[in-house]
Amino acid sequence: MKNLHLPGNFLEWINNFMMAFFFVLAATEIKRELLNGELSTFKKAILPFGAAFGGMLVPAVIFTVFNLHSSYSHGWGIPTATDIAFSIAAASLLGKRFPIGLKILLMALAIIDDLGAIIVIAVFYGGHIQWVYLIISGLIYGFLLGLNYFKVKFGTLQVILGICLWYMMLQSGIEASITGVLFAFAMPVNSLAIIEKAIHRYVNFLILPLFALANTAILVPSNIAGSLSTSISLGIICGLVIGKPLGIFLVSRLMVSFNLAHLPSNVKWKQVFGMGTLAGIGFTMSIFTTMLAFSTNEARDIAKIAILTSVVASVALSYFYFRIIGTAQIPAATVIPQIEQQPEIQLNLS
Repeated sequence: MKNLHLPGNFLEWINNFMMAFFFVLAATEIKRELLNGELSTFKKAILPFGAAFGGMLVPAVIFTVFNLHSSYSHGWGIPTATDIAFSIAAASLLGKRFPIGLKILLMALAIIDDLGAIIVIAVFYGGHIQWVYLIISGLIYGFLLGLNYFKVKFGTLQVILGICLWYMMLQSGIEASITGVLFAFAMPVNSLAIIEKAIHRYVNFLILPLFALANTAILVPSNIAGSLSTSISLGIICGLVIGKPLGIFLVSRLMVSFNLAHLPSNVKWKQVFGMGTLAGIGFTMSIFTTMLAFSTNEARDIAKIAILTSVVASVALSYFYFRIIGTAQIPAATVIPQIEQQPEIQLNLS
């Protein structure tokens, strides 16, 4: 096993291999929406890219301001990430207060955000990228795209190539789980339903619970209050809880104002800002970046506590925010008729 350079423990298997299946499931929904749904036009599809950029830039600036003259400024990448699994799960808990178009926008933004975080890690926190393996990964992916182009039926060949792609990505030093996104985007449209049916139960009832349990086993410093008052904590918490929704909202508003993008159907600006609070759930990629940005256990522990605090704060903020605006968007007398007229609008995340 060691000669194959596979993940060294169960936690790494969960994060690097099992979570790739979650990315497959999430990306199938994105691809369907890009082709035939809410993101099928350029002005709607471009919005998540701009929103993700704003949601990365503003938190990075906020962290840098708090740590400008310290030795921790290198950690600016920590608050730039959005955790897909937890943000979508939190959105689902909001039920009908969180519109379908908004949920699709959040999912697209989170995936683009994670891709952006991987680029940040590779460029600013890397130094260990194995370019030979990365080039081989590109060749394998090109072959997968070729199979799709020539309409080769989805089957064992694509699965084997997908596993090979994951292995080469793992060896290259890039976050291997993101292979799931690449794999799904290379699949024929008519195979997406088959893939979803095959993996959705395992993802929802096995992989995500294991992921949550494994990644929350974090050592807590004895002086939590002191940890939360450091420049590291303030930069991370303010970056994720405040910077994320602010950056997403401002860039989205600018793009729509300049007619560069369109909001998804039935989505209001108040809801976009609320969605940004859920994007402040960094967790996985934030913790991963923490391990690369800081070399001391003390700084790492402080950052982890700040990340967990941001998760709780972002979920609580979004919950109360949508409770406040949720009942004010539609007059009470029109709630029932609107629901009756649009029973078919549902987002299947399972």
